[in-house]
Amino acid sequence: MNTLGQWIWLMFWWFLFFAYLIILFQIVSDLFRDREVGGWAKAGWLIGLVFFPFLIALIYIIARGDGMAHRQTKAAYNARVETDNYIRATASSSPASDITAAKALLDSGAIDEAEFASLKAKALA
Repeated sequence: MNTLGQWIWLMFWWFLFFAYLIILFQIVSDLFRDREVGGWAKAGWLIGLVFFPFLIALIYIIARGDGMAHRQTKAAYNARVETDNYIRATASSSPASDITAAKALLDSGAIDEAEFASLKAKALA
């Protein structure tokens, strides 16, 4: 029968195991994100992570930890810039297209002349 102490130790080791996996995935993603490291060096780090996982992970974090933070910040910044550019490109419309849409509403009878003039003034502002 299992005791409470055994369950606590099990949860502790599971926590350490998942923390190690998160660190390992961060290291591997950082290796492939870094353009300054050549292919053979990347292969060497990966082989080291397979055969001596804890030691090599510790060495990698000590040796390249500062660069990891910079590369991750740069990747997040680039993703945000690309997202903002995409949103601007899809959300913005030209005044001509706004006036054309308003004219189509006027022609269909959905709006009257006063509303069309208001939409046209807003598009040109």
